[in-house]
Amino acid sequence: MKEFKKILFPVDLSESSPKIVPFVTIMAQKFDSEIHLLFVARVFDYFSGIYVPHPSINKFEAEIVEGAEKRLDEFTEENFKNLPDTKATVASGDISEEILKYIQSKGIDLLVMGTHGRKGLEKVVFGSVAERVAKASPVPVLLVNPYKVS
Repeated sequence: MKEFKKILFPVDLSESSPKIVPFVTIMAQKFDSEIHLLFVARVFDYFSGIYVPHPSINKFEAEIVEGAEKRLDEFTEENFKNLPDTKATVASGDISEEILKYIQSKGIDLLVMGTHGRKGLEKVVFGSVAERVAKASPVPVLLVNPYKVS
């Protein structure tokens, strides 16, 4: 059986994220794995076509990353304080692309992620990250539906 020494758990920091934590921790404990948490902040390059001053966009993106780093630290402390081999990273860019890049660059062995994150219009606009990542992932993927977990 394959050993999963590095597990990636991409989080969107929505109400769905904590529901997936038990699956990540069980796998990490079973395989004595290092856990990698990744939050990807979307970039706002698509606003460059309309008149929004570029420094304003850059400042807004920087504030989003800074806020995400603080929230990810809180999420890590709340959910993974008993697992010291947990690393938390905030990246910015296209969510699917950044997850796939992270898998390659960090030598991830297993990806655990939710089938759903955010709901409503945001999901329609941005599509299913889980589907895109699962289809392109070079490593095994464990998909968890957070709305079917009790």
